[in-house]
Amino acid sequence: MAAPLIEVIDHLVSGIVDHPDDVAVRSKQTRGGELFEVRVNPDDLGKVIGRQGRTATAIRKVAGAIAGSGGARIDFVDVDRRS
Repeated sequence: MAAPLIEVIDHLVSGIVDHPDDVAVRSKQTRGGELFEVRVNPDDLGKVIGRQGRTATAIRKVAGAIAGSGGARIDFVDVDRRS
């Protein structure tokens, strides 16, 4: 289920940022389940999060609806952050 969800998240995020080429989505398996890490240009991080986190919440809801009962955990980070 990860591949189609990665494409959906990438499409949603790329549509709202100024630097869509810097958007990268990857899936990581954690103890709490699958985590989708979305990396964006530092200048676009505010756009992806939105006012009071509304945009990030909306992206999480759409991804969660597609993922089904398991839901989807999404972490938004800038491309300069190392992990």
